[in-house]
Amino acid sequence: MDAVNDTAAVDPIALEKSISTATEALLGHRQSDGHWVFELEADSTIPAEYVLLCHYLGEPVDSGLEAKIGNYLRRVQGAHGGWPLVHGGPFDMSASVKAYFALKVIGDSVDAPHMVKAREAIRSRGGAAGANVFTRFLLALFGIMTWRATPVLPVEIMLLPMWSPFHINKISYWARTTMVPLMVLAALKPRAKNPKGVGLDELFLQDPKSVGMPSKAPHQSWGWFLLFRGLDSVLRVVEPLFTKSLRQRAIDAALAFIEERLNGEDGMGAIYPPMANIVMMYDALGKDENYPPRASTRRGLEKLLVIRENEAYCQPCVSPVWDTALTCHALEEVGGEETFAKAKQGLDWLKPRQVLDFKGDWAVKAPDVRPGGWAFQYNNDHYPDLDDTAVVVMAMDRARRYTGTKEYDAAIARAREWIEGLQSRDGGWAAFDVNNLEYYLNNIPFSDHGALLDPPTEDVTARCVSMLAQLGETEKTSKAVADGVAYLRRTQLAEGSWFGRWGLNYIYGTWSVLCALNAAGVDHQDPMIRKAVDWLVSVQNQDGGWGEDAVSYRLDYRGYEAAPSTSSQTAWALLALMAAGEVENPAVRGGVEYLKSTQSEKGLWEEQRFTATGFPRVFYLRYHGYSKFFPLWALARYRNLRSTNSRVVGVGM
Repeated sequence: MDAVNDTAAVDPIALEKSISTATEALLGHRQSDGHWVFELEADSTIPAEYVLLCHYLGEPVDSGLEAKIGNYLRRVQGAHGGWPLVHGGPFDMSASVKAYFALKVIGDSVDAPHMVKAREAIRSRGGAAGANVFTRFLLALFGIMTWRATPVLPVEIMLLPMWSPFHINKISYWARTTMVPLMVLAALKPRAKNPKGVGLDELFLQDPKSVGMPSKAPHQSWGWFLLFRGLDSVLRVVEPLFTKSLRQRAIDAALAFIEERLNGEDGMGAIYPPMANIVMMYDALGKDENYPPRASTRRGLEKLLVIRENEAYCQPCVSPVWDTALTCHALEEVGGEETFAKAKQGLDWLKPRQVLDFKGDWAVKAPDVRPGGWAFQYNNDHYPDLDDTAVVVMAMDRARRYTGTKEYDAAIARAREWIEGLQSRDGGWAAFDVNNLEYYLNNIPFSDHGALLDPPTEDVTARCVSMLAQLGETEKTSKAVADGVAYLRRTQLAEGSWFGRWGLNYIYGTWSVLCALNAAGVDHQDPMIRKAVDWLVSVQNQDGGWGEDAVSYRLDYRGYEAAPSTSSQTAWALLALMAAGEVENPAVRGGVEYLKSTQSEKGLWEEQRFTATGFPRVFYLRYHGYSKFFPLWALARYRNLRSTNSRVVGVGM
């Protein structure tokens, strides 16, 4: 990248103005009790599923809400006629089938131009038979496909011992909470109320009732796939022979699992898919809409809606802990008494949300570890996560350094104990679990999305190393840090980047890791760091910013995929380079100028592109807060480093 003028210094007055207007705008988003929560937007599937859930249950139609969701779905339709997984992305079969189905249920005519275009896009790519397993379950519930088109998912799985090859505790939290109510639905095989009797035959190239099992997914190996497909065929024959008493015992076990984790209006797992499945499950069990567990879960789904004047959509979950913790970091970087006071109010909101007296599902594999983590959402005690916890701790530790306060000491100590206890045996850290390394399970027919597990990843590992290092540990003093750094050395890719599991993608992973290596005291001249710096500079866009496309998650790995610059990805690249000691690098100056020049009059940044990841290749996220706090954080960091002699980032992020 050579388009940036590397002789022009950044104007300090203009920089200060950028920082102050962004700070003021960010503070304007504070909730009355001192926390922050921004919209969390996914693709069209969740709002489409919400509409279909209402019609599955036969609820009275809220035509105003449906009209707004219809407006949203029509707006995000791609130029190819179908629906993408990211803004401006390629056609996705399952998203397209669900969005078309929802619009048809809402009342759009099949002859409307956008419906014709969608139908042609779906049919020209082989038809709706190409939809994924989750979509097939939905279509089976509506009687459009038969249950032969879905993998056998016997609820008797609930009765398997932990030593069996498949156990509910050997898969990720999101898969576990989604599958358990789905297994009950698969056992009962209910039929949607579907008052309008809407079908989808026109999306298939054959009789939808004739569609068999999905073919092997690209990530699956033939050996494992054929083994599991054979097992599926055996189960299909054997399942009807299971005794009624065994089936009832399994359904009871599933209900016990669910009812222990219902979590009030925040919902089981505090994410949309299990919550929707639970409402359908209770309906299938004959529990009416007033049955308390069904009613509270249904209200929880309402709370995920974002309703505007002309549009509405449904969020997959909410992100208040993550948003608040990251905002606090940005504000601590800005500094100043008034700004710091607002950050402290955010930390004081976070403090009582630490899960201290409850062992969640993570304790199955780590029974001797005391709880001490934070969840991502308002309430989700069964499923705290390590990424949030590490980020909260680092923000609290910064406050402690700034004021000398001891009020966060106990919270920090417990969180540290929990994170150290959840390090996996390969030296890495996962998001929610420990040693979730049963990779063969991604080959079962149900796992055509390849996201059944929660194994350690580079970005979460980096965050945990950052936290321990910020608290004073080094490779010499801490086996956890030494093993974590070794994991990061091992996982660096040939061109110098690191994979980003929860953010998009190699820019995010490389930012996370460079922060960790710097905090852990790895020499900035270490070949690993030099290689990463060279890579980051090489992928800078002509406009001075950085961007990356979701296509970079492709299975046939080709590395980074260029995309238009975004404010959040630019901020990560800048924070990464500055952590590696590159504050004077012309690339950094170019990135700072890009952020200053793209700041809106209101002080913040606009970002349509999705820059976060739910599941690579399957599900992406647009955190509406990312374009608000990350650029501010990067600009303030740049100003602070330029005004000190050391030029060293002294914190973990």
